[in-house]
Amino acid sequence: MVNTEEAPSTGDGWEDVFERNRLVPPSCQTVRLAVENHFTSSQGFQLSMNRLAAPHLPQEIPVGEDVTFQLRVTLFDRKRQHFFGKTWRSSPQKMKNNKISFNEVLYFHTSLLIPSTLVVLELVSLSLKLDGSHQSLGRGFTVLELFTNRPEGPATEGDRRLNLHHGSPRGLLHPLLKDSADYCNLLKIIDGAHLDCVVKNHPPLASVMHLLPENALVSGDDIIPGLAASPTGDALLRPQLVKMTPFTLNRLTISLQPSLEKFESLLLQLINADCHNTKEPGAESTEKTVVIQERRLHVGVHNGWCFLDKPQVVVLEPIASGVRGRTDSSSKKSTLGKDSSATSSPPQMLGLRSSLELKLANNQGLAIVFQLEYVFSAPVGRETMLFAASTYRAAFLQCLRWGIWCPFQKPTVWKDKEIQLVLHGGAKPNPYGVMVYSTETSKTQNLEPISVSSTMQEGWEAKDMIRFWLLSSLERKASSPRASQRTRKEDVSLQRRSPSSPSQSQKHIPLMSPPDSPQGPGLSLSQLAATSRYPTISHSSSALPWQQSFPSLLHPSPLASAHQLSHVAFSAVSNITHLEMDLQRDGNEPPSVQDEEAQLQELPFTPVHAPVITLGVNVPSSCSVSSRSSLAHLFSAGFPEIVDSSGQVAEVLDPTEPLPFDPQREETDLLQGNLLVFQFLAFTRIPTAGVGPDWPVNIHVTFQFYRFPPVTSQQLKLLTDDKVDHRTSETLPCVLASINKDGSVNSGTPGLQMQFRVDNSFLRPGEKCWFLRYLALHTMHIDIWDSDSLLLIGSTAVELKYMLRHSKSAVQALHELEVLTTDYVGEETLLTDTDLGPHSSSSLMTVRTIVRGRLHLRTGNIGCPVDPNRKRAADDISPHSHIITPREVTSSFRGGSLSPRNTFQPNARNAAQAHRLEKDEDRTLLYSRIRADASMPEERNLNNTNIERRKLDCMAAVHQREAKENSKAAEFIGHTKEVHLTREHQAKSSEACNKAERIANMLSQAITTQHLLYASLGSAEYMEFVLKNPFNVHQSVTIHSDDPELSVITDTEEWRYFKALTKTPTPVEENLFRMKEGAAGPQVYLRPKETIHIPLKYQSFICNHTLAIQGPSFLPKGKGSHMAKKNLSNIIIAKTIKVTFRAGDGKPMAICQVNVEPTPQVVDQTFRLYHPELSFLKKAIRLPPWHDSTEDPNSRIPISVRCSDPNIICQTRMLVPGEPQDVYLKVPGSPSPHIKTFFVMVFTDKWMAAPSQIWQIYVHFLERVDVSCVTGQRSCQSLVLRGKQAIRKIKCFSSHPKEIEVDPAEVFVLPPAAVQELQLRVQPWRAGSRFLYLNAVDMDQQRLVTAWLICLNVHRPVLSKAFEVCVPVSGGRGSSRKITYTNPYTSSHTFVLRSDHPDLLQFKEDKFQIGGGECYTIGLRFAPSQSPGSAEILVYVNNLEEKTEETFCVKVNYS
Repeated sequence: MVNTEEAPSTGDGWEDVFERNRLVPPSCQTVRLAVENHFTSSQGFQLSMNRLAAPHLPQEIPVGEDVTFQLRVTLFDRKRQHFFGKTWRSSPQKMKNNKISFNEVLYFHTSLLIPSTLVVLELVSLSLKLDGSHQSLGRGFTVLELFTNRPEGPATEGDRRLNLHHGSPRGLLHPLLKDSADYCNLLKIIDGAHLDCVVKNHPPLASVMHLLPENALVSGDDIIPGLAASPTGDALLRPQLVKMTPFTLNRLTISLQPSLEKFESLLLQLINADCHNTKEPGAESTEKTVVIQERRLHVGVHNGWCFLDKPQVVVLEPIASGVRGRTDSSSKKSTLGKDSSATSSPPQMLGLRSSLELKLANNQGLAIVFQLEYVFSAPVGRETMLFAASTYRAAFLQCLRWGIWCPFQKPTVWKDKEIQLVLHGGAKPNPYGVMVYSTETSKTQNLEPISVSSTMQEGWEAKDMIRFWLLSSLERKASSPRASQRTRKEDVSLQRRSPSSPSQSQKHIPLMSPPDSPQGPGLSLSQLAATSRYPTISHSSSALPWQQSFPSLLHPSPLASAHQLSHVAFSAVSNITHLEMDLQRDGNEPPSVQDEEAQLQELPFTPVHAPVITLGVNVPSSCSVSSRSSLAHLFSAGFPEIVDSSGQVAEVLDPTEPLPFDPQREETDLLQGNLLVFQFLAFTRIPTAGVGPDWPVNIHVTFQFYRFPPVTSQQLKLLTDDKVDHRTSETLPCVLASINKDGSVNSGTPGLQMQFRVDNSFLRPGEKCWFLRYLALHTMHIDIWDSDSLLLIGSTAVELKYMLRHSKSAVQALHELEVLTTDYVGEETLLTDTDLGPHSSSSLMTVRTIVRGRLHLRTGNIGCPVDPNRKRAADDISPHSHIITPREVTSSFRGGSLSPRNTFQPNARNAAQAHRLEKDEDRTLLYSRIRADASMPEERNLNNTNIERRKLDCMAAVHQREAKENSKAAEFIGHTKEVHLTREHQAKSSEACNKAERIANMLSQAITTQHLLYASLGSAEYMEFVLKNPFNVHQSVTIHSDDPELSVITDTEEWRYFKALTKTPTPVEENLFRMKEGAAGPQVYLRPKETIHIPLKYQSFICNHTLAIQGPSFLPKGKGSHMAKKNLSNIIIAKTIKVTFRAGDGKPMAICQVNVEPTPQVVDQTFRLYHPELSFLKKAIRLPPWHDSTEDPNSRIPISVRCSDPNIICQTRMLVPGEPQDVYLKVPGSPSPHIKTFFVMVFTDKWMAAPSQIWQIYVHFLERVDVSCVTGQRSCQSLVLRGKQAIRKIKCFSSHPKEIEVDPAEVFVLPPAAVQELQLRVQPWRAGSRFLYLNAVDMDQQRLVTAWLICLNVHRPVLSKAFEVCVPVSGGRGSSRKITYTNPYTSSHTFVLRSDHPDLLQFKEDKFQIGGGECYTIGLRFAPSQSPGSAEILVYVNNLEEKTEETFCVKVNYS
């Protein structure tokens, strides 16, 4: 036992540091104002004070006086007139020549980044008094503005020269200065007195902000426990943390005097009396007492400045005095357990039934701080003054005791001993800054640790004590495995109790079990948990609410709902992790009663990590696990070799060896062309639960390489060789063979080969370095599908760096890629009456990684020479291709027709016009003949009209003379004349209008400049248009773009950024544009004949999301295996954009026509999400840590995201430094089996020039079906399949055919608009919540018709009997046993035997029939094992309808 003694003060112990560094908090209104302005994260600063000029100080110092000068620095709130923080004092300095050189540097961090935060610096003279103390006299002060919102104000960073003012800083508290924004006009300046200082942001301070409280001014030589000393003396310039060691607190108990019962009784009497005194006058006299609701203990590590981490809060329980702890070989102690002799005694102390983990360093300034806190439940109503209009009980907190203990202040004599610490009470400063309960008893207690011997037990009994054991976690890890296993067995035996005793099950209900100590289920002998070696991939759905549990300090809240799961592609370079959002209330804050109609506050998001693919950490695909016999079988199939241009076999690279990347060597390669080859050779099946050994039969793959369109391969059949000896346990790879459209297997070369040619004709100027970087740093994601069921088998990825040739003619590498997927399984539950409902939203789910198979892939790169006569894409582009210069008009209108043929290129060069002179003459002659022939019918129509008019006139005269009464004839003739006149007028107007349009088109073409632009999704393309004023008068030109994706860069800083990025050597002009309200665009002023550069930017975030029909593709006849189905729908849309430059009169001065040619984008990451149909998918994706090598590693990189679908909400949130950043998605639902695809672009630069990463996300929407069942028992569910417009042949496929059967199981015909009922027979063998998939496939078109998401909630059965058997290891024969079963019925019945582990247990007879009341002996045959261990096997006795009659549990020990 170790008794804490009072240690001598060493000047840098915890008590001294704590007393010296107590801070005054800022005003709560100021803190609230900073939060409202979104200043929630603290920012570090460095203030350097160099030299102070003081001509106002006397030069001559009296003889015998030693006068020195000191700077004192304090933070000040100008708006609230409030000094806060702590006054910092510099070292005394002497004055020379009216100048004082301080050369002091201080540091601080604050989140009050608002203009009212000031730094006040005071010059003080120090003179020695007769008694030895110093007399301080103020010699002036100055004010430093850190943040300002005034345009004329100083910047946050930079050199400052501060003028000194007369008086004292206390003058800032004068009422006249309260609302003043500038003190310079109200404070009198001392002539010539000034201080030179420098203010800088100090990002390295972010790493040690947890060691310093906010608004604390410190220097580099101050004592800060937890901070490593620096040889330069300034430990905060480049701070380094000391190494922290984990420690564990065990067997913690607290004893209160005179006893726990009397202490709490007195406490409640005082509180109830206080509540009685606050009763309203005239209130009812109904007695309502305060009760103790909870007893808490706060435990944290404090360095005298602040807590290193947020203190942990645990719940204490009253226990009896006879408490004993279990021991193990490492610590001799563990969790608490009650002694049987003390069970009847009343509780005498408070105890913690678990352990606490703390991180400490060997520093005497670090202390463990304890705070005992009670939660009281008080009546709230008319009887009290707490709240006025409530009828409920309110909870409030009260600190009762606290204590500190410095483990390293003395030699560590506490190892393997119990520590006893006195707890304090009463009014004394404490690290928690709270008022502490005090009574007459506690006032007599010594507030310091006392020194006693082991024999003075009477002195200790009179004081409140806390006792515990402290042990290093490293020592616990080195403990004996046998002891650890024995302790684990004891924990399991204590946790697993029969639920038949209600009193026992209700005696202790934990509030929230930590993730590392879950409570086991009730009726099971043990839990067999196998951790996968690949806990990094996620293939899932989002059907049931779930929570993921991991060993961390984050405990999921029951309110949290992680309602989506994912299937994620992985990369060997990027680090992207999924997370789910958790709305969790802080456990330290009590629930408060809010006023009616008060504004609700948003709770913070607490991340609960879901273990998806840990990108960049786990790349198991590079290692070959196949044996030599498997490789010999694989290459005996005769795959085509990868050879170079001369016919030599390509050099083989080993994927397990590191490969250096030399970009200069790659760019200077003589073979500039690259033919990249992917050969899909074979697929190795791995037995998986729920599917047969021959699954899959046919597969196809999907992937996307670089900027090439996505590729969907044809159907590939897995071929097995029946001649191979299968006596070995190893699974041989199945060679892949392509399947023709008629269903026959291609008898040609086995495997599937795909080629991609990348040369100078494909690459854009300057793109080659980016392509080489893509090969060196990226991995290519590959999805493997079951071609029959169209279910996703899994995903894998291949490193592309082994396709770099390193100046070789050709290279190749063989990869054995593990196809991974994940399965989400919820916790097991026992089948009881309360478990028959839907699954609880707070249930936890375990993520298991499953290896579905291994894909054998060979990659290669063949160097190709470049044809010197072949025109390169870069030959037509000038060195400054970003500058668009209009061509001078050197030719005039040639006359003749105004057709587009004659006005298409009026500004072509004379050379080009002379070169085509002869052709143009022939073309003009031919065109004139065509026009002459076309005009003849028009002339004939005109002559016919004149003749007809004369005949009509004659006929009208005859009719008028002969028959004047025939008015109808006269009306007919007049109408005919009007019709012909109208037609003639319309013809003349149309001809005049067409002529005007042609003239305008010709003039427009004369001032139009064409520019071809290659663009991809998310990338900004920068260009500058050279605009010239051709007039002799000034012009105010308005710039208008007919497409918002092409815009004018009006920000000068953005302009400079793009010019530096594109290396465009043109000048930048400040304030070039004028933004006028109501104008069509920005305006620019041009002098006569002046030429300027107009910066333009094209950037598109929208693309076509039309998804190719799911399913394999087929090669057309006559084509080789180099072809594959390509989808061009996931790129931006080709378009033509006109930018018009209009003069002041509205007429165009110049036109820039940009022809956008789309190119596919590079996809860095692929996500596949499964979600129920017609519901919103809410997903959070964790971003990897971004670091810019060119900038400060501690600086924050601005991260922004964009989505290619405007209907999807995509955003990211800025967090405090050091915290991860997340991308939040909200995707609207669609009907099943729709697949929604979109892209997410992640930008790490301020102006979003190019995305750092592009993610392609697929969301599969499925119909959700909830099924609740029991293991080993068959449950039925009905589904409805509706027909479409055409007749179809449908077949249903399940992801786990051994657990889900569908009726009809074969192909059936679905007529148009018909309804087909499907019967699901579910018989699962594993308990917990799981997600299975069911697809209805059109067998003729090989297309998906409907998809279902089966959400299983599987319960464990109630065990009837339990057995245990020992089976020898390596015996080779196994073991046989017998179990007797009695028919409980009076009539004869037939029973079926089932097992959840058919590989470990087989029955002598799977079906038997016995009469009523008769006994039957069940023969069991246990398979042998090659290694020791144990397993639990459940034996189900089912009836013919697969309903479970009895369930036996057999525990098999292999020894």
